[in-house]
Amino acid sequence: MENMTNAQALIARAQADVKPLFEELEETVYANQVKVLEAFRARRIELRHFAQSNGYGYDDLGRDTLDLLYAQVFGAEKALVRPQLVSGTHALSVALFGVAQPGKTIYSISGQPYDTLLDTIGKPDDDAQVLSLKQLGVGYRQEELLANGDLALSNIENVLQTDRSINVVYLQRSRGYAWRDSFRISALKEAFCVIGRLRPDVCIMVDNCYGEFVEQTEPLEVGADIIVGSLIKNPGGGLAPTGAYIAGKAAYIDRIQYRLTAPGIGAEVGSWPAGYQPFYQGLFLAPHVVGESLKGAILAARVFELMGMKVLPTYDAPRADIIQSIEFGSEENLLKFCAAVQAASPIDSHLTPEPWDMPGYQHKIVMAAGAFTQGASLELSADAPIKPPYIGYMQGGLTFEHCKYALTRIVEKMRLQ
Repeated sequence: MENMTNAQALIARAQADVKPLFEELEETVYANQVKVLEAFRARRIELRHFAQSNGYGYDDLGRDTLDLLYAQVFGAEKALVRPQLVSGTHALSVALFGVAQPGKTIYSISGQPYDTLLDTIGKPDDDAQVLSLKQLGVGYRQEELLANGDLALSNIENVLQTDRSINVVYLQRSRGYAWRDSFRISALKEAFCVIGRLRPDVCIMVDNCYGEFVEQTEPLEVGADIIVGSLIKNPGGGLAPTGAYIAGKAAYIDRIQYRLTAPGIGAEVGSWPAGYQPFYQGLFLAPHVVGESLKGAILAARVFELMGMKVLPTYDAPRADIIQSIEFGSEENLLKFCAAVQAASPIDSHLTPEPWDMPGYQHKIVMAAGAFTQGASLELSADAPIKPPYIGYMQGGLTFEHCKYALTRIVEKMRLQ
């Protein structure tokens, strides 16, 4: 310790505290790696599946087999895995337009969804050019969470029994920009059992972004009907250059495919001239890379706790996604944090992130994202809305070593006051 800087000494202390948690995490990483590997073997993945395609993409073996692979990994009957889905929000929107119906209602049981989805659902001051679900006659209601962040199950029961217009129950697994725990699989299972008992006719749809491979079980395995996620988050393993997935029951995927392309065409078309190897290889690496990211988040939580800051989750709490929330208390400290993350990045490390009016968000957003793939939040990144109490959200990390190095830089910058 004598030759260490104060920052290095703090990191070393934190790492000693979290070591037992890393050993537990490795069991989950191994279980998920086995699941993925067995799916690759069962589908007999070969080099020919990586081939590029062009034009309409009829009989694209790489595309169609990737669908089957994702379906097996996540416990789905069918899946749509497409580079043409430009983001998680795009995939969520496509899925909602596929399963929602005019005269029926979407019921969000996890409070307000992420800001970028609000235009899809429809706002009170809707722009007619947006053509939201609301403008097509689809209703929307939401259930606020309990004060402790849990799902309000008794309220959900009452609503489902009295509002027969509900045909989609929506749940966002991750916290978004809220100060709450993300939902673990055990909480989802409890809620989905209630919903399935009362209303087996509704479609349970889960925004699974940031949650894949964090636990050994996925939402479809505990009662969800549809899950949606981004390939530049967890399941892309840091290699997928773009895209998203939608997976679940065949009856719903068959509807959604016609919103992905066009009625009568569906999943039969869609080429990718760059080749599919990054999508396959990224999925293979995903359990390990998610594990590295989780190690970084656990260490970050302990470091910030030792610095006297509020964090969620705490370093020793169970985790449901790769995100670590830290309350900074001032815009100045929040921007210092984001600047330090950017400075520790492999790409654009010489730049300083500035808050800006990002499309789809209600407040100015600051983002530190020196990533190989633009917006890839499985790579180490941080972002935050500029509003009190100035909470920063740190996620990702392709390697634990990068996370550790970045935390050293953050501690050095935050303590220079």
